[in-house]
Amino acid sequence: MGGGRVAMTGKERFAAGSIAFGCAVLGLKGAAWWLTGSAALYSDALESTVNVAAGLIAWGALRFAAIPADANHPYGHDKAEFFAAVIEGVLITVAALLIFGQAWAAWRHPSLLDAPSAGIALNVVATAINAGWSTVLIQAGRRLRSPALAADGGHLLADVVTSVGIAAGLVLAIWTGLVVLDPLLAGATGVYVLWSGVRMISSSVSGLMDSAPEPAVVDRIRELVANSAAGAIEAHDLRTRHAGRLTFLEFHLVVPGGMTVADAHRICDRIEDALKAEMAHLMVTIHVEPEEKAKRGGVPVL
Repeated sequence: MGGGRVAMTGKERFAAGSIAFGCAVLGLKGAAWWLTGSAALYSDALESTVNVAAGLIAWGALRFAAIPADANHPYGHDKAEFFAAVIEGVLITVAALLIFGQAWAAWRHPSLLDAPSAGIALNVVATAINAGWSTVLIQAGRRLRSPALAADGGHLLADVVTSVGIAAGLVLAIWTGLVVLDPLLAGATGVYVLWSGVRMISSSVSGLMDSAPEPAVVDRIRELVANSAAGAIEAHDLRTRHAGRLTFLEFHLVVPGGMTVADAHRICDRIEDALKAEMAHLMVTIHVEPEEKAKRGGVPVL
């Protein structure tokens, strides 16, 4: 099961970087909350705690997903990334509930903030770090086709948005003297964090349920099949699904009844070459059929 594998993949290095940056940001935001006693800054620090936990989960999932296919998992272990993203979404949802609890306590017993300027300054520095790293993760997730990295980057980006709103709101609270703005900001942050968690869970469950790629991708697949299957009659029953970085495609290719196996195989090779030239992580299965198996609605060969 790949127990001897030591070197980390590119994905794993990004996940390890998330853990390191997450710990640094957590320290800054924790210090900001400790200095001020702000419920809003507490909610921001709590979300950073989730970031560190999510980074650890993502790293473990990527480590497992990189194990090569074996007898028990002939299609590989890539779906482990979707499980990591679901767990991260659940952690985000739990953090939102904890934020609501702190906001309610601060609403019932509002108080002036201690050392607000220093706390806000620390929070701004932490937010700038998160903004830069979230951009790196989102780009890496798209380039490496990694749901775990993309989910981690999306979560950090949500953290940046809430942190900016919190800092602006606290400045307004200090300026106006309305201490009630602090728990209100914490509550608003909780709503946004909850929405982010639910959306992440929904997206990851879709991957676990073998959802199809975007319609534009499916249309391009049909176009490539039609343009590269010269000698065949049609292709039908095209089915696609995602599994981590891989996209699986299978379809039936109808050829003339008198065509030799060798000629049909050459057509299949030509189709696969055309598809993989544009989609490097595509796994193709083609079932060849005689012309009496043609169907209405199939992909005609151009």
